[in-house]
Amino acid sequence: MNGTARSDNKHRKMRKRIAILTGAGMSAESGLSTFRDSDGLWEGHDVYEVATPEGWAKNNQLVLDFYNDRRRQLNVVEPNAGHLAISKLEKKYDIQIITQNVDNLHERAGSSNVLHLHGELNKVRSTVYEELVYDWSNDLHLGDKCEKGYQLRPHIVWFGEAVPMLEKAIIQILKSDLMIIVGTSMQVYPAASLVSYLPEGKMVYYVDPNPNISYELAKSKNLKIVTKTAAEGLPIIIDSLLS
Repeated sequence: MNGTARSDNKHRKMRKRIAILTGAGMSAESGLSTFRDSDGLWEGHDVYEVATPEGWAKNNQLVLDFYNDRRRQLNVVEPNAGHLAISKLEKKYDIQIITQNVDNLHERAGSSNVLHLHGELNKVRSTVYEELVYDWSNDLHLGDKCEKGYQLRPHIVWFGEAVPMLEKAIIQILKSDLMIIVGTSMQVYPAASLVSYLPEGKMVYYVDPNPNISYELAKSKNLKIVTKTAAEGLPIIIDSLLS
């Protein structure tokens, strides 16, 4: 390892780590549907029709149509001020974004380290060999198969399925010096429990215009609530962290 590489590694080790948990509110300000409306339906569909293994088994064409439509929506939206503010933090801090969202707006804003808890719209995977995951930007059709000959499905964690990235998310939070939570109701588990893994006494910022103080948040000894939207609140917090 040369001197420059050693210096860069040392510098990175000295930088503070920030974990950022983001939810549907982040995407909503860019114009994406928050997926669940006041009637408990997901864009007109019962959740069990489009976001469960049982729904897939019953009517896979409906499921494909639903996610194809959501994938197309990504082409007409842009990252908002909240996404852009988060990306600026990488200048000074080691940043790990842990998102419940399945869009790619964090990446498009310039963020490097994004962990998708619930999967990604722009990826698909084999229905049999889960490790066979492919980048996918177009519509997914019946008959589109993996290299082993099995139907492809959306690379989304449906209700009732395990969250494979959960352990990685926990490890990142355990190593963090500060946590920012934004755009999430703190009611969807296991994501809502992640704040409990932040080392005791570390600062937690919770950004939400209508904050829900969950059991886990209430236990935090260093909680600062910012009653603003992501696009309004994040630039304020991040400017202070960069000053």
